[in-house]
Amino acid sequence: MRKTRFVCVSDTHNATPNGSFKLPKGDVLLHAGDLTNQGTFSELKKTIKWIEEADFEAKIVIAGNHDITLDTDFYNQYGMYFHNQNPEDPAKCQELLEQAPSILWLKHEHAVVNLVSPSGPQTTFKIFGSPFSPAQGMWAFGYGPDEAVQLWDRIPLDTDIVVTHTPPKYHCDEARERRAVGCEGLRNALWRVRSRLAVCGHVHEGRGVECVRWDLDASNIKYKESKVIAWEDPGRDNNKKLSIVDLTIKSGNPLDNDGSVGDYSHSDTATVNVVREPVPILSPLKDGGLEAPLTSAKPSAKLGVSRIAANLLAVPTQTLPPATRGQGGTPPSQRCDLAALSGRMGRQETCIVNAAIMASSWPRSEAKRFNKPIVVDIDLPVWKKD
Repeated sequence: MRKTRFVCVSDTHNATPNGSFKLPKGDVLLHAGDLTNQGTFSELKKTIKWIEEADFEAKIVIAGNHDITLDTDFYNQYGMYFHNQNPEDPAKCQELLEQAPSILWLKHEHAVVNLVSPSGPQTTFKIFGSPFSPAQGMWAFGYGPDEAVQLWDRIPLDTDIVVTHTPPKYHCDEARERRAVGCEGLRNALWRVRSRLAVCGHVHEGRGVECVRWDLDASNIKYKESKVIAWEDPGRDNNKKLSIVDLTIKSGNPLDNDGSVGDYSHSDTATVNVVREPVPILSPLKDGGLEAPLTSAKPSAKLGVSRIAANLLAVPTQTLPPATRGQGGTPPSQRCDLAALSGRMGRQETCIVNAAIMASSWPRSEAKRFNKPIVVDIDLPVWKKD
């Protein structure tokens, strides 16, 4: 295991480093969406320029609800309400990101990233990124509450880092109306995945960090949490310190998450610099819903049970009721969520980071205010074998 530094930003809304905010040094830059205000070609070009110039070994971005030209279906239907005088070409806007050589743009999919620089940590991690957020008003990448479970099922259980535009419900998601506006479906998915990091944005007032300890023993309450530790920002009040979260062993308070893959069936990934493993994006239906392709990447219920556990169960694995989903317990008990728990009990905690840079909300009736990027130091496995 070796320390890897992530610099997390979101909701920059056309703001740039060395102007609106300062970008600390690190190994990986994560941008959790809302690169722009309305996704115009000129806005995207400006944002991509500073990301390309930023000195990080890996730069990973997702879109947000304001990056409307990156959602082709949305823009074809509603773009006229934003750019009626000068319509944009979504294909050309998207090419800016697709053709940026140093940027990995994730569109509801996952990738394996190996940091290969001799001067870097030479660590590896699996990351899932998605631009979606609960539908509210006329903005891109929206979904309804009935679509959330199907949408977030696409996160592979062995993911190390989840980057979404929306926050999970009740974590870093309190809006100015003093209500939680995050996604319950995403929170439930994080209980099952229990990634090391979950980076988000979208809710500007929710900027901050919470370390969630999941209750994996409770068999009566689903998706239960046992403890939430709030973060005190060392970089608050515009002082000269970094807004940093140290989750390494050397800090004396490491994240309790060993990244265990589990016993469910999964395919090994070749060790190259960046391996993109597309997860099919849900196809829009005529009624506004989302349809999963037949080639779903989600493991079946049968594959979700370890071979050891399957031999000990009193009933065939294919008859396991979906009612056990999100339920704690001790594998191989058939009363717990075996796919989420079997061989994965070492994933106890997740650090949730809302990295919104823009402090003021949209539409802004006040002067623009900006937060600092949030830096996260975390221990990750080394991919290069000595």
